[in-house]
Amino acid sequence: MRARNTPPGHLRYCLGAFGLFLALWAALAVSPYDRADWALENVLVAVFVPLLLASLRYAPPSRPAFTLVLLFLALHSVGAHYTYAKVPYDAWTEALFGFRLGDALGLERNGFDRLVHFSYGLLLAYPMRELFLRVADARGFWGYFLPLDLTLSTSAVFELFEWAAAELFGGDLGVAYLGSQGDVWDAQKDMALAGLGALIAMGVALAVDRRCDRDFGREWAESLRVKRPA
Repeated sequence: MRARNTPPGHLRYCLGAFGLFLALWAALAVSPYDRADWALENVLVAVFVPLLLASLRYAPPSRPAFTLVLLFLALHSVGAHYTYAKVPYDAWTEALFGFRLGDALGLERNGFDRLVHFSYGLLLAYPMRELFLRVADARGFWGYFLPLDLTLSTSAVFELFEWAAAELFGGDLGVAYLGSQGDVWDAQKDMALAGLGALIAMGVALAVDRRCDRDFGREWAESLRVKRPA
């Protein structure tokens, strides 16, 4: 695969990073805790991966954007292997550091799903911003607001998808996929965490741009100016 107008070094980096993710995904595909739930969770991977590979040919993302997407998919793959409610991070931290992370943070439930929802905003808002800048030509205020908006809207769509899947499959599979762990406000908390992650990511991007871009103020003002008063 040779991407259009893509330096060979950039392509090698992206394919190498994807190879590492693929190796991790393959290892986690072996003997998952619940094969049916694993298959259902990997619908997300089946959607993301072809789009990510197609982007290398038609609109190559930057190295940071490509890496952030793969990091999110890696976290999701861990959750799919164990089911989100049973990721044994307490056992990992106890073996490595001598304490249980959940106890240290005062968690009453498995919090891995909360981490991944937060990471959805934190890790993917920047790639979304890059897409808006390059495809939609978003500038100024809109280059920071639209990734936050897309994060919240897609989080809501995903919660609706989870609800529909849980209703459709029912039983243990529906419970495992929904992953609410008895929290009636689970969907709202997940969306709030995704929004918080995106807000932090866009806040960092704004701070860096404001410091480094001499045209920041002019571009911000222009983005809010009414272009068609009629």
